[in-house]
Amino acid sequence: MTQKQSVTSQMLSQAVVAGLQDRKGKSITLLDLRDVKNSIADYFIICTGTSDTHVDALKQSVEAETYKTYKQDPWHVEGRENRQWILLDYVDVVVHIFQAEKRDRFGLEELWGDAKVTQIPDMD
Repeated sequence: MTQKQSVTSQMLSQAVVAGLQDRKGKSITLLDLRDVKNSIADYFIICTGTSDTHVDALKQSVEAETYKTYKQDPWHVEGRENRQWILLDYVDVVVHIFQAEKRDRFGLEELWGDAKVTQIPDMD
């Protein structure tokens, strides 16, 4: 009998980043909120897509990568219809995929100023 592997939020966040990079997500930012008091998740991962089609492709890639790697589906998904800002909620890891205008308007990075911020280089 095989024992099911326990998936940490750090492992899941790495799979999310891999999914975003696979579809050439732009300006991927990983906010580590584990040491931030009263944070709602361990990680926020924020990414920019260049069009509604690109935003949708990024969402699909993240879902495929997290399922392939860890058999994890998001607990909740928002924004599928308009594809301006899609949120994938994996409980301890929350993924925000924006079009540039929406990302600039909401400025999520500034809301979590105490977070450890890691900028992931764009894939060329």
